[in-house]
Amino acid sequence: MLASGPFDTSSRKLLGANYKIMQENATTMPGRVLAVLGMHRSGTSCLTGSLQDLGVELGDCHTWNPYNKKGNRENQGFVDLHDAILNANGGSWDNPPRRVVWQPEHFDQAKALLTRYSGVELFGFKDPRALLVLDGWKSLLPSIEFVGVFRHPEAVVESLSNRSGLARERALSLWLSYNTALWREYKARPFPVLCFDEEERVFQEKVVELASSLRLTGGKSSPQFYDIDLKQFAGESLLDLPWRVKRLYRKLRNVSC
Repeated sequence: MLASGPFDTSSRKLLGANYKIMQENATTMPGRVLAVLGMHRSGTSCLTGSLQDLGVELGDCHTWNPYNKKGNRENQGFVDLHDAILNANGGSWDNPPRRVVWQPEHFDQAKALLTRYSGVELFGFKDPRALLVLDGWKSLLPSIEFVGVFRHPEAVVESLSNRSGLARERALSLWLSYNTALWREYKARPFPVLCFDEEERVFQEKVVELASSLRLTGGKSSPQFYDIDLKQFAGESLLDLPWRVKRLYRKLRNVSC
């Protein structure tokens, strides 16, 4: 943080350098950048695909995989970047590091990814790992926008067991880590958060409301991505969950759209 008194020479140089970077970003980056935040297997693909239907540009994203026949809508370049950042900090998607620091090459890679979409009015990306590396994105793009989604812990546990063979205790620990990051980010700067446990009609209505608040244009009049057949698991009871998990789930429900 800069001192409140007269700036010294180094402070002036720092401000000048940051201003120059902001000017460069303004001419080479998309007009707006939106990150969809949420834990793995928590409806992030459905929300992202629905927003794509309504006008968000996702670029080159996955449109099919064995666990989601409509694709997880992830841009592999962003996934690779996040994996590299986590690996450089001694972690991974299923072993979140306590502290994450971006190296200069990570910022360079992020800029290169976004430069591909220079001139796009609203570019979006989705990767659950983003929740673990957000500080770098906020430093690079102070105006970055967020939307979030979460899901009942039991549904995530079942889905992760089916996809990755994770034990229940491990899956719950990951649910807590990712959603704690989501909660902290929301508390620092509130943004729309949806609950994937809502029935299809309600969820779809809330996505349309979200699209309106994001001022989306150029897409379909209503999202068509949601497919109930892809929502294989549902959670109901909180009785058998650790108290920290139950408390956080209730907090997220209380602030959800």
